[in-house]
Amino acid sequence: MRPLMLTGAMDIPVELGDFLRTRRARLQPADVGLVAYGARRRVPGLRREELAQLAGVSVAYYTRLEQGQSGNASDEVLDALARALRLTPDEHAHLRNLARPGRAGRSPAPVVGAAGPGVRQLVASMGVPALVLDARYDVLTWNPLSHALLAPHLAFDAPERAEERPNTQRLLFLDGRARELYPRWEEKARRAVASLRLAVGEYPRDRGLTEIVGELSAGSADFAALWSGHPVSACTSGEEFFRHPLVGSMTLAFEMMRLPDTGGQGLLAFSAEPGSSSEAALRLLEAAATRSRVEHDRPERITR
Repeated sequence: MRPLMLTGAMDIPVELGDFLRTRRARLQPADVGLVAYGARRRVPGLRREELAQLAGVSVAYYTRLEQGQSGNASDEVLDALARALRLTPDEHAHLRNLARPGRAGRSPAPVVGAAGPGVRQLVASMGVPALVLDARYDVLTWNPLSHALLAPHLAFDAPERAEERPNTQRLLFLDGRARELYPRWEEKARRAVASLRLAVGEYPRDRGLTEIVGELSAGSADFAALWSGHPVSACTSGEEFFRHPLVGSMTLAFEMMRLPDTGGQGLLAFSAEPGSSSEAALRLLEAAATRSRVEHDRPERITR
């Protein structure tokens, strides 16, 4: 994996080249209807000339694109490459962001201030674990139940200073408690890296994203290994498995809903199947979180 520049934006040509190479490497000629002729293949997956043939472009043009030397690739070319590489819709969108660095750079910067008052009120009123994350995965606000579920060892109130806010990526890769909380930690980690990759492609000029990727790459060998594979996925819904130290095992559904006109903020909420043991455990956790907040907010008794 190439070292990251921690003082500025992502190196977009490097990102584009790495992405295309990893996607070529996962396809064999037989997968796309080609016959592999010639000498023993020195690299895994498709060769540049094979991919160029499938996409209907010249080898020279594709080589320039993979080297980040062609910032004006047409929609038709990018669509053809996406079809040839069998990209998912998320990967296709990521390719467009990386291949159009000028256009991607005009995307609004991620909002790093507080969540809006209406969103804060909504999160506080929800009867399920809910929180708002920005494009860097900083926690902008969360309700007591999500705090009790994800990070009860941290202060409840999300600080105003961005560098002091809880960050779900840091918690996952740099906090040893995460491996106890998530019994399927490897699965969770792959999803987290894939989501972060998508954010980097959408906001390639954002210094904060560059810094967190560099920090995680230096601090976690697992993150660095996953990052080098260039996974890309929005991961907006699914199941999350927990082994909570207070209430035990739970399986919760999660939904990540993008908040419009917020520069990358998203509302993440968890829910349990009605009548399940997970719902019962969640209600126990809610009661514990309520007691904790009452004790926290109770004025200290003054003794004379």
